[in-house]
Amino acid sequence: MGIQAHKRHLERLDKKYLWHPFTQMKEWLEEEPIIITEGRGSFLKDICGRWYLDGVSSIWVTVHGHRKKEIDNAIKGQIDKISHSTLLGLTHPLAIELAEKLIKLVNSSFVSRPSSLTKVFYSDNGSTAMEIGIKMAFQYWQHKGIKHKRRFLSIRNAYHGDTIGAVSVGGIDIFHKAFSPLLFKTYRAPSPYCYRCELSEEYPLCKLRCLKAMEEIIKSHHEEIAGLIIEPMVQAAGGMIVSPPGYLKGVRRLCSKYNILMIADEVATGFGRTGRMFACEHEGVMPDMLCISKGITGGYLPLAATITTEEIYNAFLGEFKELKTFFHGHTYTGNPLSCASAIANIELFKKERTLRTLQGKIEILRRGLSKIRELSHVGDVRQKGFMVGIELVKDKKTKMPYSLKEKIGWKVCYRAREKGLLIRPLGNVVVLMPPLSISQDELKMLVQITKEAIKEVTE
Repeated sequence: MGIQAHKRHLERLDKKYLWHPFTQMKEWLEEEPIIITEGRGSFLKDICGRWYLDGVSSIWVTVHGHRKKEIDNAIKGQIDKISHSTLLGLTHPLAIELAEKLIKLVNSSFVSRPSSLTKVFYSDNGSTAMEIGIKMAFQYWQHKGIKHKRRFLSIRNAYHGDTIGAVSVGGIDIFHKAFSPLLFKTYRAPSPYCYRCELSEEYPLCKLRCLKAMEEIIKSHHEEIAGLIIEPMVQAAGGMIVSPPGYLKGVRRLCSKYNILMIADEVATGFGRTGRMFACEHEGVMPDMLCISKGITGGYLPLAATITTEEIYNAFLGEFKELKTFFHGHTYTGNPLSCASAIANIELFKKERTLRTLQGKIEILRRGLSKIRELSHVGDVRQKGFMVGIELVKDKKTKMPYSLKEKIGWKVCYRAREKGLLIRPLGNVVVLMPPLSISQDELKMLVQITKEAIKEVTE
């Protein structure tokens, strides 16, 4: 069977049997899909042999590039020993070693203050890490005898995953509204979305009015709020919304003042994406729970961790008959192959001085984005490290958005694809989030193609 015949055969099978995530399948059935067969460095190759620059790290997971020798070898070596063993009633060396590395990583990252994060609970993706954080926070207060602390405070425009608990604390209507009858009630604070402030304020004249609005909610309900859930520095799926300076530190202050657990969702922002290992570092903030996934294995295998404090862990200790156990777990929790890839990933950060090398590339990206900002239909460009959102608008003066039916973000990404770049929009926001290992020349290529695609589609 020739390449084209094989491609058509796979397309037919895909459209007959597969249901793709976050995809309107009616449109998918009418389109010609790209079938990826290989990856190398910052690039992906399709079945016809064409290479594309991976501009979103295969949805925010690839860190050191595709087919990284050290991670490949770590997984291959582990396969020769064992590929899975449960953590329910047993343990294994790699889960132990990785837990130690994660705690040391947190301690070395938050150098401005001693880390209180000491315990690692594994799961397999960002949604489950958040689900664990929610359940753990709720049960913690129950064990402490403070039974009325059973609600959560989240932020509008937030996205924390697709399981029911994670959706309950989310705040993006296009993703979450359909499931509203299934969700538990939460309090919601305004998003720190300066470009489209829901409080009709302007930064910095506002003096962080969104933070004051959050405190007003907390003042009225803090006795029943178990935890505050936040994506530190960047609301990723909300459109790469970068919070203004001082906002995150203010959230931490409010949590401490009103005795509320701070749960940091660093699923997207962790492992160097913002220019620091963890986004909380930017403002010297220490959460009570740190939820991580995506980049933890370098983009190789599913793994997540909810890292919490000795104080929270101790609340679950007791006699068997007291039923203080945290009754939660996943079949592949702490999978040895995933742990092997995560250990290799963390070691690469140190070996290749990834974060130090990244700083110069962040500046190159910033300079390139300044040219994109000048385009007539670019309303806002938001950047925190290697996390970028380019918001397209119909009218730059009035900030009038394009309508949903115009699919402007998708049109830009389709045009970029024709030019050899794979990116994916969030509505009218074009997202760039390349692997940290991307070269300077590849980074310039990423920016140039994005600029051309925006210009050609909108002008």
